[in-house]
Amino acid sequence: MDNRIETICVQGGYRPGSGEPRQVPIIQSTTYKYDSSEEMGRLFDLEAEGYFYSRLQNPTCDHIARKIAQLEGGAAAMLTSSGQAANFYAVFNIASCGDHVVASSSIYGGTYNLFAVTMKKMGVEFTFVSPDCTPQELDAAFRPNTKAVFGETIANPALTVLDIEKFAAAAHRRGVPLIVDNTFATPILCRPLAWGADIVTHSTTKYMDGHAAALGGCVVDGGRFDWMAHSDKFPGLCTPDESYHGVIYAERFGGEGAFIQKATAQLMRDFGSMMSPQSAFILNLGLESLHVRMARHCENAQAIAEFLQSHPKIAWVRYSGLAGDPYFQLARKYLPNGSCGVVSFGVKGGRQAAETFMARLKLGTIATHVADARTCCLHPASSTHRQMNDAELAAAGVPADLVRLSVGLESREDLMEDLAQALDGV
Repeated sequence: MDNRIETICVQGGYRPGSGEPRQVPIIQSTTYKYDSSEEMGRLFDLEAEGYFYSRLQNPTCDHIARKIAQLEGGAAAMLTSSGQAANFYAVFNIASCGDHVVASSSIYGGTYNLFAVTMKKMGVEFTFVSPDCTPQELDAAFRPNTKAVFGETIANPALTVLDIEKFAAAAHRRGVPLIVDNTFATPILCRPLAWGADIVTHSTTKYMDGHAAALGGCVVDGGRFDWMAHSDKFPGLCTPDESYHGVIYAERFGGEGAFIQKATAQLMRDFGSMMSPQSAFILNLGLESLHVRMARHCENAQAIAEFLQSHPKIAWVRYSGLAGDPYFQLARKYLPNGSCGVVSFGVKGGRQAAETFMARLKLGTIATHVADARTCCLHPASSTHRQMNDAELAAAGVPADLVRLSVGLESREDLMEDLAQALDGV
């Protein structure tokens, strides 16, 4: 039986047998015992399922990864230590030195830096395109060595909405997958795989956890991209992996398992950015209420966005739930049940006015965190995006006066009163 998404939030990924723990057990162990070397050998040869070292896989983590895969409508998933690790693994699993990736320019500053600086040093080149580009402009960004396309469903903090079908069509015309970071929308508001994406990533630190309790990330494979049909582009999946007993992932595991198996057997083995079982347990507690919390986040944010839009000291507001927002129509298509809990805006008076406003907040906390039960506020140009110059900020849709307000689960009336008194002092 295919359960609805609310039921998956509560019961997905783990079904206890008779007499087994009702709650997902925390398997706090690095290693696992076997009666013979032959049994363990079959695990190393990827011929049997099981566990031998928690750097690669852990039962607690696998239960939660399975739940997130179910929520996204995917075939398989893996947890990572952070959202940054998830994005790195998703791209590096199919693009290496000498390869090229097309990415939306409107993405989280940390991801931009990962792509434009760190992965560039590793020999992977990125071309950044506007999320509003025409199909022709998007096609022009591709090269013969392009291996993937990347974007964010709702960009952090620019709040642009990705036209997933447009980017998916361009990727598939060139025989490469579309990777979508779905952190801000979560599968409650949007399931990118249903719109043509092939791989989905998350910073589970944000809404999925929802309480600033545990860092984490996740990579979900939709299981529908035909790697063998494009074997010349993806030798890592379609030719023998000599570092892992010559296994050909796409042949051994098929489209539904190849991507995640390779990411586990190669990247997690070598880089070790695993999530701890304790963090996975905490993440699951957040997932169980995700469908309830996202509805409240969206209701509160919509009210706050409308309040700010009418305030005389606010220069502009970006929230795709507002009728005048440039992404309102795309949001109606991809996000019909809400546009997340994050609102971006500018205070009249620029940087100094924004800093004054933030310093006067009483309920809203100045923090680098976002997408949390508690309202928090950030000036990206002086924090998360400070590595970018003004031109790069503008290209990423993050003007220097932008304030990012992550609206929490408090009373919306209390939040509006707090915003009003803070603006009074500007």
